[in-house]
Amino acid sequence: MKPVTKSRYVNITLHVLIWGVLLLLPYFVSTAANGYAIGLIPGLFFTVAGLIHMGIFYGNAYFLYPVFFNRRFWWLYLLLSALLIYASLQLKYHILDTWFPFVLKTPSVYKFVFGPSIAFFIISIIYRKVIDQVSFEKEQKEKQAAQLLTELKFLRSQISPHFLFNVLTNLVSLARKKSDKLEQSLIMLSDLMRYMLYDTRGNKIALQKEIEYLNNYIALQKLRFGNDVPVNSSIEAGDENNGYSIEPMLLIPFVENAFKHGTGYHEQPAIDIALSVNRERLFFEVKNTFENEPAGSGENPGIGLNNVRSRLNLLYKDNYTLTLDDRNNVFHIVLTLKLI
Repeated sequence: MKPVTKSRYVNITLHVLIWGVLLLLPYFVSTAANGYAIGLIPGLFFTVAGLIHMGIFYGNAYFLYPVFFNRRFWWLYLLLSALLIYASLQLKYHILDTWFPFVLKTPSVYKFVFGPSIAFFIISIIYRKVIDQVSFEKEQKEKQAAQLLTELKFLRSQISPHFLFNVLTNLVSLARKKSDKLEQSLIMLSDLMRYMLYDTRGNKIALQKEIEYLNNYIALQKLRFGNDVPVNSSIEAGDENNGYSIEPMLLIPFVENAFKHGTGYHEQPAIDIALSVNRERLFFEVKNTFENEPAGSGENPGIGLNNVRSRLNLLYKDNYTLTLDDRNNVFHIVLTLKLI
């Protein structure tokens, strides 16, 4: 049994109210002195006819139209529809003939007695088409959301091994040097892995956690390079921005890219990283110097920047700007993001 959702509850309530008003209308607008009649139509017949109209409406909207209105059974739908309307007219006639024969003596009221059968049948078709269209659009949106979620999960799954590969490469470098910083680096790596495995499972995370992750990664890189690579970082989110959230691991690919391409082939490498938040907007800037890399170094290009572009388009679409510039041997990215 399907649970009654809020939208279904509202829909059922609306139907009950509308039909309740229609069935009890004579008792609202007329008096007992004339039998609650509306014009020449007795109140009791008006209510009984309303029940017949309910049968036409729901019989067509929830059975005949969904089951038979198609290329295969269209002729059967026409036949059954005609029988449904004919049966309602015959039923009304026999009720009038048995209980209210005086109404049949006034032909001018026939259109008000028999006409609604056709009117409610037409209304049921319109109603069925509307709810089918609403259902179709809802289903399409759910499919699109599912596709976006699948694509997003795939992109996230790419980030983790890509990040891990780069960090492990860094640790191998420390191991070769037999650096006493290796143990501290491994502890930092365990913190980063904990973040990646457990804190990024939801759709979004607290901005403060992403910033802590970013700072830990930068600290890990500083341990590796020491004073060989000047790293200037200015990350000022402030306590007042604790309520903001962001897509996890969205900023790290830019920093990874800076360390990957700004440290290997440059005699005087330098990396600048800045982050600030102002009025629901995040400003993120990364700069690194670079030189023309040796031939063959670009044969296995990284996925980081393409990945983050895809995620930005999926999640933030018209709520971000990203500029990349590589003039004068300085790779410069500027990301402006509305924190929604």
